Amino acid sequence: MFASLNTMVQQCVRVACCSRLRFMWFALVVLTVLCGALQMLGVVRQARSSKVLKLVSEQLVRMPAEMYRPVKHKDWENLWSVSAAIVEEPLDLQPFIQRKDESENPHSEEGRDQVLEDTRKKLSSSTKAAPPIEAIKLWLDQYFPNQPQRPAFPKRTPEIHKPPPSDDKTDKQTVKSLVDDTAMCHPKNHIVFLKTHKTASSTILNILYRYGESHNLTFALPLNMQSQLFYPAFFAAHFVEGVRTRSVEEFHILCNHMRFSSQEVRKVMPKDTFYFSILRNPVSMMESLFVYYKAIPAFRTVKSLEEFLIQAPENDTELDKRSAEVIAAVERDFPLILISEYFDESLVLLKHALCWSLDDVSSFRLNSRSERSRRPLSAEIAEWVKEWNSLDWRLYQHFNATFWKRIDSTLGRAKLQQEVELLSAKRRKLEKMCLQEGGAVDPAQVQDSSLKPFQYGAAVIQGYNLRLGLSNATRQLCHRLITPELQYTSALYTKQFPHLADVRAVAANKFAASRSTAMHRAVKHYFDLTYQYK
Repeated sequence: MFASLNTMVQQCVRVACCSRLRFMWFALVVLTVLCGALQMLGVVRQARSSKVLKLVSEQLVRMPAEMYRPVKHKDWENLWSVSAAIVEEPLDLQPFIQRKDESENPHSEEGRDQVLEDTRKKLSSSTKAAPPIEAIKLWLDQYFPNQPQRPAFPKRTPEIHKPPPSDDKTDKQTVKSLVDDTAMCHPKNHIVFLKTHKTASSTILNILYRYGESHNLTFALPLNMQSQLFYPAFFAAHFVEGVRTRSVEEFHILCNHMRFSSQEVRKVMPKDTFYFSILRNPVSMMESLFVYYKAIPAFRTVKSLEEFLIQAPENDTELDKRSAEVIAAVERDFPLILISEYFDESLVLLKHALCWSLDDVSSFRLNSRSERSRRPLSAEIAEWVKEWNSLDWRLYQHFNATFWKRIDSTLGRAKLQQEVELLSAKRRKLEKMCLQEGGAVDPAQVQDSSLKPFQYGAAVIQGYNLRLGLSNATRQLCHRLITPELQYTSALYTKQFPHLADVRAVAANKFAASRSTAMHRAVKHYFDLTYQYK
């Protein structure tokens, strides 16, 4: 029994010794491999440092001359803008930055200057002339955070009464926004513009008319030579001239007044059509609507907008839900909503969305009222208007915000301001070239009866007079710029459907005469009421 126990103990000792020896041998092998790997890593690190050092040297040699001047703190933004244009991704200089004492604070002024000086000495051995220390700061700034921070590029232009720029864009997006995107896109020719009332939409219509006519595009014009697509009835495909007869193979632009129906519009327009519209502050729009549409029954029986607004309804408990539904529907169908109060900014945004030029969107104001027919509203009345048009007010707030977000995410405020100034300069040049008085005049002063704008309600709609002695080409350009909506629509209809124009014109004149008679009666009644209550 004792012999058997002794044998077992000897076997256990032998196994334990063998296991310990095996473990020590395995550990020795691992340490040997690890040492070899570390040595190889050091060789690779040294080779990489030499390669990066050479690459940076070549980059610094090719830097523009203006980067080699003495740099002050205020010049950091300009330096960074130059570097962003030269190098898409900053080079990583960490491998060849050598610090003599790791215990030193690497972010101190002394540590930074020492690293810069050492780096310059290394670069001088591989370049003809050692670049100044300030040029190297462009890449080393990320390792020394106590230095003055680079401002975001580009610097935003402060805007009055406009939302502040969003701050969630990356440097790459910002630099990309400085590139003229018109060089990388193709002009859009399939367009739907939802024309809204009293929002500067007649000016947008003129822009679309001129572009389409100059590019020989086909318009989806109202049936029977009408000026509107049977508003306020919901749009139907057969409201467009040429749809039922199938005399038109392809429509390019749909832009007359209509009550939008997505399903019906898509029966007329191609799949790649671009949709957009325009909104105006409901307060100023309400004042304009009341004056312009004074003849309609809703406004006819009251002497002032204040009297009309007294009947304002109470807030709808479902307004939040309803407004969310409407906003979602608009955003689904219309990728771009312009804002009338920022009209030039809207034209710049439209120019980029359609991939057009500034000349394409240059324009004069059309269907605009004289100042003497405008009625300023008090703050109290403005609040009444917002309450009456609660849904419109919420829509305007939402799309005004998305309007500026779109600008910040695409163009940026600086580029926007630059193009707005160019657009204004082009408009002033056109006014000087085309117009006699240099601006709009009251309808009684419009000399060419064919260019007199349609007058409606109590509004005084202004027009223009062309300068005398213009060349044929210049006169044609200027004439198109000032042609009122009704006359331009009629001219395009005659051009597209010459065989129908004569017949339609007779019917249209009869309709216009009857509407004009009713309008004059309503206006006379309005002024009679105004005089009576004075």
